[in-house]
Amino acid sequence: MSRIRREMFRVDGSGNESDRPDGVPGRPPASGTPTGPPHTPVAERVRGAIERARAAGPPPGPSRAGFWRSPLRGPWLTGVFGLVLLVGVVVLFVTGLLSYAAYNPDLAPRNDQTPDKGVLGFYLFTWPTSPSWLYRLTQGVHTVLGVVLVPVFLAKLWSVIPKLFEWPPLRSAAHALERISLLLLVGGAGFTFVTGILNIQLDYVFPGSFYTLHFYGAWVFMAAFVVHVAFRLPRAVRAVRAGRGWQPAADSAEAAGLVSPRPAAPTISRRGAVAMVGAGSLALLAVTAGQSIGGRWRKTALLAPHGRDPGTGPNGFQINKTAASSGIRPGDIGPAWRLTVRGAGRQEVLTREALLAMPQREAALPIACVEGWSTPDQQWAGVRLTDLAALVGLGTATPQVLVESVQRGGSFSSVVLAPNQARDDRSLLALRVNGADLSPDHGYPARVIIPAAPGVHNTKWVTRLTFGEPA
Repeated sequence: MSRIRREMFRVDGSGNESDRPDGVPGRPPASGTPTGPPHTPVAERVRGAIERARAAGPPPGPSRAGFWRSPLRGPWLTGVFGLVLLVGVVVLFVTGLLSYAAYNPDLAPRNDQTPDKGVLGFYLFTWPTSPSWLYRLTQGVHTVLGVVLVPVFLAKLWSVIPKLFEWPPLRSAAHALERISLLLLVGGAGFTFVTGILNIQLDYVFPGSFYTLHFYGAWVFMAAFVVHVAFRLPRAVRAVRAGRGWQPAADSAEAAGLVSPRPAAPTISRRGAVAMVGAGSLALLAVTAGQSIGGRWRKTALLAPHGRDPGTGPNGFQINKTAASSGIRPGDIGPAWRLTVRGAGRQEVLTREALLAMPQREAALPIACVEGWSTPDQQWAGVRLTDLAALVGLGTATPQVLVESVQRGGSFSSVVLAPNQARDDRSLLALRVNGADLSPDHGYPARVIIPAAPGVHNTKWVTRLTFGEPA
């Protein structure tokens, strides 16, 4: 190419010899036409930024390899905590799903606390009534295990905290996706544990419904958890099998960025660290499990909410809501109270005296609530729901029933019971408990008691039963 041609044309960043859009030598570019180098693709700019960050090195602070100096961190310790969480979180999630199923949310909108669940409700089934302690067991395991796993979760987070400050923060598109999944994993776990523990304490300081927040938070956490397990489980198993004495070199692939290049002198062994975390979990078990076992063991539940026990005597067992806190006025449950029974186009209105004149049945059933607390079996007495259905001509083919309370507002002032719950011979409209009339706090003048149902479905201060009609 001649010298004159080189002067007429200029090589740009892309290798093209003309920077004029019309390609005509000597003609100036059109007004507004950029004369600089063409736009660099985003991927190239990102790669350039990553390379510059890598070359510059990490800033002072936790992103530098020497910042984290604990000699305990490594694949073995992280693997041990990870495998414990793998088992514990799976049990926690399954029992949580069972808790949600126990509400029979597909039965009626009144029962459904997460109406936008969509495909997340794919597994729902009709909750059984036997054994009568089923919900007491599944929800007790769910809440107690959630508390017990807190030290393990925190220890696992401590063991991998250098990974949260990796430098450069993003190395590739695949690495970016991994970082996002890690953020969802840690954030989802923290959110799920915190909301669950606050619920156990009956402390609803978070905005919105606990059921909705906890439900969707758990699904986000589990989605990230599954992805994390799929990528990390083989490595965790290999590390645990290698034994606690194995510690790879800090710059090796096996170290996975967890091993310090300049470890400090140890003050505790890895076995001691695991034992310390285990002791913390056992301590939490000791001060939590009593609320699910109930009875005299409830006194050992130091972390359970107190001040909700109405004292001694036949009605001296745990409650969540008092009559006063539920807006129950003396006139609502006084002599003017009536029970209305509807179904099959018929209606009966009954006084409490009329109910007491009907055949009285007894059932020994516990109460178990979503917060994890439960009572031992209490001896309930009252009228079977099937006998009340017979008053309006429904006989033994008892359909579902809408139960409504005189309670004004609040969650579960009404609930729909499934046909299998209404037909169970132990399902009662209870009038008495442990040989005495119900106290106002326990639902006087009448409440339902259903085997294996969540406590909020054992509606208190019942004023209307509607069998078989749309809820």
